Amino acid sequence: MDALPLGRHEFSLVLGGPLYQLFRRAHLSGPSLEQLGRRIVMVVALAWLPLLVVTMATGRAWGPPSALPFLRDIDAQVRFLVALPIFIAAELVVHRRTRNTVAQFLRQGVVRPVDVPRFDAAIASALRLRNSVVIEVVLLILAFTGGHVLWKSNIALDAPSWYAAMNGGHLRATGAGLWLSLVSLPLTQFFLLRWYLRLVIWFRFLWQVSRLDLHLVPTHPDRAGGLAFLGKGTFAFAPILFAQGALLAGVIATRVLYGGQSLMSFKPEAAGLIGFFVLVLLAPLTVFTPGLSRAKLKGLSQYGGLASAYVSAFEQKWILGSAGDQDLLGTADIQSLSDLGQSYSIVREMKVVPFGVQDIGRLALATAIPLLPLAVTVFSVEELAMRLVKILL
Repeated sequence: MDALPLGRHEFSLVLGGPLYQLFRRAHLSGPSLEQLGRRIVMVVALAWLPLLVVTMATGRAWGPPSALPFLRDIDAQVRFLVALPIFIAAELVVHRRTRNTVAQFLRQGVVRPVDVPRFDAAIASALRLRNSVVIEVVLLILAFTGGHVLWKSNIALDAPSWYAAMNGGHLRATGAGLWLSLVSLPLTQFFLLRWYLRLVIWFRFLWQVSRLDLHLVPTHPDRAGGLAFLGKGTFAFAPILFAQGALLAGVIATRVLYGGQSLMSFKPEAAGLIGFFVLVLLAPLTVFTPGLSRAKLKGLSQYGGLASAYVSAFEQKWILGSAGDQDLLGTADIQSLSDLGQSYSIVREMKVVPFGVQDIGRLALATAIPLLPLAVTVFSVEELAMRLVKILL
């Protein structure tokens, strides 16, 4: 097999950027994201371990639930021990799967040879955005400002806790609260924002590819003109959806257990989160809808004309002509008629989006799984299982 040109061969959403280079220099990553365990341990230790040490030293690590000690704060434990490691580990999954997805455009001949230079240019443009120092600095600034404000106004409890104590009639940050505010939260928000940036880069790349004169085959057995691999490829981002679901589950659990709120009052937020992220991942794939629609209409016209001509000839030969007296068994005409009918059925059933119900269900499930333990506190396991079956079926 001929070697792929450099631009195609080295496509990756994650092998670049200032933080990646920093990890390389610190021997926390190899050229292909080796040393994953080291990165997770280092980042989690930086975000979580100082909080544990300070709260243990001040007697706020464990205690009565009314004061929300650190080790009872489900939101904090999920945020720094579950979501943050997943944000880091997901890089390896996304690197491998999106790289393979991009290769499918070439392996399946979707990108015509004449458009390969434009395809390579789209890849080069994506890599420039991925490697941008300016963009990553802006994300860092946003993580230290907007992310913290959002957490303080929508997530933090308005009551004494391990990160805030009453002082002079007002809640003031404790020592652990200062580290949370200055290091732990911004660090987590930064990793999350980097994933949002990568999604933007990925969808921008797909939009550029959709503008090429793609070779879409209406009789392709995937019922999507040969683009169904895109819908399957979105599952590469399932770990990010799982981490998002875990973050919401942690917030809800803390609010319910220590904030006195009802679990069912968070039903809109849970449903909204699942629907939003499924939409975020799949809606951008509709940029291929115009091309798929044109391919389907063209296929219906071409195969419809071919079918009309063939069945007319078949009728003339076997129904109206002298061949009707011959034995039909074993003749290739019947098999050809069946094959033509099958081909026309495939064209007629062709989707105008490169994803299906199964892709939607997989992404929704990846987001919802972290929320299921909360549902068990309201519904029995049997009732919850029946509800899931109804949703999936």
